Amino acid sequence: MAALKKNIFLTGAPSSGKTTVIKKVISKLNLPAAGFYTEEERIEGKRAGFLMKTLDGKSGYLAHQDIKSSFHIRRYGVSIENIEAIAVPSITPVNRMIIILDEIGKMECFSENFKRAAIHSLNSLNTVIGTITLGGDDFILRVKNRDDLEIIEVTEDNRDTLPALLLEKIAALQIR
Repeated sequence: MAALKKNIFLTGAPSSGKTTVIKKVISKLNLPAAGFYTEEERIEGKRAGFLMKTLDGKSGYLAHQDIKSSFHIRRYGVSIENIEAIAVPSITPVNRMIIILDEIGKMECFSENFKRAAIHSLNSLNTVIGTITLGGDDFILRVKNRDDLEIIEVTEDNRDTLPALLLEKIAALQIR
């Protein structure tokens, strides 16, 4: 078996199931964890925005069609304030908690504080389970090329078996 890497990230096309896998891992994780995941918000069946939800119950918009911001991805204004008030503190390493980081993507990377916090968590002793966009800018590509990071592509064929695989990898990392 290949050497275990302490940072395990999922990638894949939009709507491939990355966050669904992460949420299943969170629901079955029997270890202390912190961090955040993102969810689409739909209004009358149409995507209106993206919410960030922390494992300790905080939530706020990452981006929304009604947010006025200098930072945009397509029709969504990105809330740098929420990224820095909600996501950044949630991924700060504490003890040996598992860190959930969903996701390192274009929207989150508008925040320099988020990028610093993501690198801090990846450099920590903590296991980081996350998602990362396909492609990406220089920062995202540097993260993907880290020696301590494993990337698994989520596909229709493997997304149902990935939660169990990730939980096995997390368990193996805890006994090292």
